[in-house]
Amino acid sequence: MVRDLSVSLCGISLQNPVIPASGTFGFGLELADSFDLNVLGAISLKGTTLEARYGNPTPRVAECTEGMINSVGLQNPGIDVLVGEKVPALRKVYSQPVIANISGFSLDEYRTCCMRADACEGIDIIEVNISCPNVHNGGMAFGTSCESASEVTRTVKAVCRKPVFIKLSPNVTDIAAIARACEDAGADGLTLVNTFLGMRIDIARRRPVIANKMGGFSGKAIFPIALRMVYQVAHACSIPVMGCGGVASARDVIEMMMAGATAVQVGAENIRNPFACPQIISELPGVMKELNIDKLTDIIGIA
Repeated sequence: MVRDLSVSLCGISLQNPVIPASGTFGFGLELADSFDLNVLGAISLKGTTLEARYGNPTPRVAECTEGMINSVGLQNPGIDVLVGEKVPALRKVYSQPVIANISGFSLDEYRTCCMRADACEGIDIIEVNISCPNVHNGGMAFGTSCESASEVTRTVKAVCRKPVFIKLSPNVTDIAAIARACEDAGADGLTLVNTFLGMRIDIARRRPVIANKMGGFSGKAIFPIALRMVYQVAHACSIPVMGCGGVASARDVIEMMMAGATAVQVGAENIRNPFACPQIISELPGVMKELNIDKLTDIIGIA
């Protein structure tokens, strides 16, 4: 029996729910010579800002038990290069949905970047990272309050025709409340979770490992917390959720979908194993058979 892995995000069909997460797969082309990118459900491209950014000072990566901390600092070539070079080059070898991940440090930057991404023919979904600090509001991240999150959502929805997914920060007290605020402001979907705030100290040198002291903690260790948040948000909102955080196997994908995710992003595991996504996709039918699942859409939110 052929197992049905297909899902749909706001009317956009994905042949399977497995998506490399933004920041862990570059702009897709980096691995185009290593495997057929077209086996993927979609690709979430590297986070993009208005202007080119060179990122944070090094060292900016630290190892952890079953995870990692990064403080790369949104290193990217800017929105003009994304829509003018990166996406057209990817489209020469990749025909599945493309997700543009947009970051910003002001409402104007979000608006401009999302407008450019929306006008780009090769982009299907716009994913808005609201974990960035608001430079006009004392540096507090946009995603840490309902008011700021809804303000960003309304701003980008006003200039976008394509589906807009808001990527939520887990570094909050009530993620479901922020998710509902984004939904009320017009978000078409939600992605969660982004990285947790973490830190490592080099005890021999007696100083933080990361130059910026703290960074985003990701990897297998965060999976149970991410799963809990996906469950809470999926049951609090009626718009689709892309689950992310510690996913490293086909069983993790199934678990995320049972919690309420329509699609599932794979992040840190791509850095440990660049072939993680195609391996997970190839293993999904076997796990589905074992669990008596004919169609993945049947299990979304079943828990």
